[in-house]
Amino acid sequence: MKHNGELSSFPAENKLLKFAIIALIACLGLLCLHYGCSFGPGSRRSDEEASGSDGLHPLFGGFVHHRDLDDLHDNQEHNPEILKSLPFSELIPCLDRNLIYQLRLKLNLTFREHYERHCPAPERRYNCLIPPPLGYKIPIRWPESRDEVWKANIPHTHLAQVKSDQNWMVVNGDKISFPGGGTHFHDGADKYIVALSRMLKFPGDKFNNGGNIRNVLDVGCGVASFGAYLLSHNVIALSLAPNDAHENQIQFALERGIPSTLGILGIKRLTYPSRSFELAHCSRCRIDWLQRDGILLLELDRLLRPGGYFVYTSPEAYALDPENRRIWNAMYNLLKRMCWRVVAKKEPSVVWAKPLTNSCYLKRDSRIQPPLCDSKDDPDASWNVSMKACISRYSGKMHKERGSGLAPWPQRLTAAPPRLEEIGVSPEEFQEDTNIWCFRVIEYWKQMKSVIQENSIRNVMDMNSYLGGFAAALNEKDVWVMNVAPVNVSARLKIIYDRGLIGTVHDWCEAFSTYPRTYDLLHAWEVFSEIAERGCNAEDLLIEMDRILRPDGFVIIRDKPAVINYIRKFLNALKWDGWLSEVEPQVDALSSSDERVLIARKKLWDEGISVM
Repeated sequence: MKHNGELSSFPAENKLLKFAIIALIACLGLLCLHYGCSFGPGSRRSDEEASGSDGLHPLFGGFVHHRDLDDLHDNQEHNPEILKSLPFSELIPCLDRNLIYQLRLKLNLTFREHYERHCPAPERRYNCLIPPPLGYKIPIRWPESRDEVWKANIPHTHLAQVKSDQNWMVVNGDKISFPGGGTHFHDGADKYIVALSRMLKFPGDKFNNGGNIRNVLDVGCGVASFGAYLLSHNVIALSLAPNDAHENQIQFALERGIPSTLGILGIKRLTYPSRSFELAHCSRCRIDWLQRDGILLLELDRLLRPGGYFVYTSPEAYALDPENRRIWNAMYNLLKRMCWRVVAKKEPSVVWAKPLTNSCYLKRDSRIQPPLCDSKDDPDASWNVSMKACISRYSGKMHKERGSGLAPWPQRLTAAPPRLEEIGVSPEEFQEDTNIWCFRVIEYWKQMKSVIQENSIRNVMDMNSYLGGFAAALNEKDVWVMNVAPVNVSARLKIIYDRGLIGTVHDWCEAFSTYPRTYDLLHAWEVFSEIAERGCNAEDLLIEMDRILRPDGFVIIRDKPAVINYIRKFLNALKWDGWLSEVEPQVDALSSSDERVLIARKKLWDEGISVM
């Protein structure tokens, strides 16, 4: 009986073991799906068929485990904000707080260093396409998108709850609406902008001040309603906020079609050249402007043009309690030592202005803090450069001319800016570049005319912006352009800002600081050739481009024929085969060699994670 009983228990034990193995496999499968679709050049095997004479590396699929999961939840209670992760459909590789925690990076949380860029090593990069969230729809088109977006595209409603009394956003069924309010402008950004214009006595209550204010930096922008309503004043604001506890505020801004980007006033300089903005704005942005000897105000000082304004709307500007009075007095004294002066003050705002020349700086006692920056410091250097607690002087030319010397908008878009000589470009070369890009853009639109729909393109990125000619040629279209200056030619970005456009410095060997599915059109002129010369990987860039491109969006790749032929091999895997066009363009003065133009359209897909 004992023998028979033991035999009779085997089927039950086998069945239990079978269920356990299945459960284990399922758990491992889920872990691999979320964490294991990363790989790097070191894990890639060679493939004779995919390699070409252009020197670019082949791309292969497969799941390779590279994540150290054992320590993921260690000491979670000590760093809950770092551990908090975005859904995989919202992955931002260089702003991944799970990665920061796994690598045990020693970051200064007080100075918000954990919100700055920290990119994965090549072996930790993802080798898969980022899926849209469940129920994703093609975004609502501009200008309607300013006021409402699909809730399924950004399924986060926390801000609507905590900011309900401030009219940031409201959930309305399957949509999220934006009434235009903010922390200090509950009645709407439009009324707030007019009130500021009247404070500053701008003609016609127009914030652009007769075209002399064009570029604005909105720090701690929320969902960017301030920037949204500035557009009707012919002012373009670069709305800036980190990926912090105010979940997905920049993702909402980009979904609305408003110029915006992820960024933080932390330890490193913002990735913009000096003298880029006529005005900086902070409405209850909750920044400690007094920390580290005023280094964050000194960063704004670097970015503002001669005579530039700082609009500060916050309780420190008007509240009478002791703590706010203490902050106001300390801030007032600091800015006075920086040679700023109050030009307008009316509850709830105060407006400071920078000096037009270096005269005030030169009259200061050498012992006054903050000091002037060393003459060897390059105020335009911004990529991975630490902020400096010093005042950047104007160039001799700006000092002599008592200002930037820029024409008012819109004339400045096509007028040769004075700083051209700093990058060795003549006014004649600038004008030729403008004309060439006008022709090139016309030809692009001819290629796409059979598939492009009205208002189907709003958010545009020029991945190698040169002098901004591509963006300037799009000025008559209802789009905005993020002009990207690659790190090796970052000095050119100042020309883009001097034209009244916006942009950033970036290294295309790394992921861009934006959410997935945020741009309708990506323009890549010689970008693949440039990163290949630096030994970076083309398929990593293709995956990154797919991450930031919206479904139904377009890529325009202009490069060498060998590069185009190589990229074509991956179009099906990328799902960029919704529509294709390839032509040999007309040779012009900007053509460095034989070129081809490939235009492809991304399809909407929902089959789950697709691995290349």
